[in-house]
Amino acid sequence: MKKSLCIVGLGYIGLPTSVMFAINGHQVHGVDVNDGVVEMINNKQLHIEENGLCERLEEAVEARSFKASVEPTEADVFIIAVPSPIKADKTANLDYVRSATESIVPYLNPGNLVILESTVPPRTVEDVMLPILRESGLRLGEDLFVSHSPERVIPGKVFQELVGNDRIVGGIDQESSQMTKELYQSFVRGNIHLTDATTAEMAKVIENTYRDVNIAFANELALISEKIGVNSWEAIRLANYHPRVNIHTPGPGVGGHCIAVDPWFLAEIEPGLSNIIQLSRNTNDHMPIFTANKIEELCQENFIGDPKIALFGISFKANIDDQRESPSLKVIEKMVERGMNFTAFDPHIKHNVVMNQTQDLEEALNQADIVVFLTDHDEFKTLDPEKVKDTMRNKLVFDTKNVLDLDRWKNTGFLVKRLGDSKIDRVQVKS
Repeated sequence: MKKSLCIVGLGYIGLPTSVMFAINGHQVHGVDVNDGVVEMINNKQLHIEENGLCERLEEAVEARSFKASVEPTEADVFIIAVPSPIKADKTANLDYVRSATESIVPYLNPGNLVILESTVPPRTVEDVMLPILRESGLRLGEDLFVSHSPERVIPGKVFQELVGNDRIVGGIDQESSQMTKELYQSFVRGNIHLTDATTAEMAKVIENTYRDVNIAFANELALISEKIGVNSWEAIRLANYHPRVNIHTPGPGVGGHCIAVDPWFLAEIEPGLSNIIQLSRNTNDHMPIFTANKIEELCQENFIGDPKIALFGISFKANIDDQRESPSLKVIEKMVERGMNFTAFDPHIKHNVVMNQTQDLEEALNQADIVVFLTDHDEFKTLDPEKVKDTMRNKLVFDTKNVLDLDRWKNTGFLVKRLGDSKIDRVQVKS
């Protein structure tokens, strides 16, 4: 059945979700506080990068099934898809969720359904949203239905996963859950699992915390391998041949709005019972510092004073422009603190978001002493070392993401170093 939807938040989750509902039979009114974003969307222009989004947005806008505004409107269903970041003290900042919930209260009518998609600490629906929604005068579970259905997608594959992934729906009652399930069945082909709101909140936070703990384990293996002369990437690959082992890969840190943030929700709720979670977060938060230290160490070992460093990759993962919580930004922060000379380059980020950034690859490499790969973009995997070597002053490579064919670079005359791999084949570099 065709529904009218008001979706608050038109970012990396809200916009793809809006156009999916719009091209699958519903009338969608999107809301964002940024009037520049609203204008771009209504003109079929993107403010974020996501595979398949451009053509779907054009289809939805041209069909007049989707429009954007800075103000909500009356609708059958309200979906809140706003950020839920952490503060400097690692506690949850729920101001966006509160504001979004407050913004829809004047537009609520009997029979409406309110869905929270944002990833939040457990009990946010119960303790934060429901008190605000009661101000509408509508009776919860009778006049107004509420649920939590957290997004479970990865940037770069959002549309594939919106359709194919299983989905969790947690209502404040059975009817809220069922109404939400029927709505998402408009396009979801995966199974939809029903539970209560707090369990749904907990399940989503568990998913990302599991991955964070796993990555921290891989990063500790990398740090140990650096000390004992082992290639951690090879060791992890071999260990994963065991049918009950699935270790993630190490790197310069953990980024993104979810994995780097959500574990702190559990640590905040029960600090005395989340020891492994907090240790894992601290391990992953330390990796950008380790990376910056290693860059300095490599240059010192090879007697390069005042090195020029080319940093490749600013986004938090491959083939997207999303910089939220990116470890690259933390590496850059440490380099700035130390007064290090660097140029940053990312082929997916078309405007400067950090100091000393360029959109020109050759400019980044020109007279560089070391090139550091912080993100595993496809463009980096195909980079030709023969074309790079004559541009650089010294031929050092530090690969933190196992993105390169290091044998190929070594054969071209580069000294190569991979994070978590102390098996270094040294070649002579210029002093």
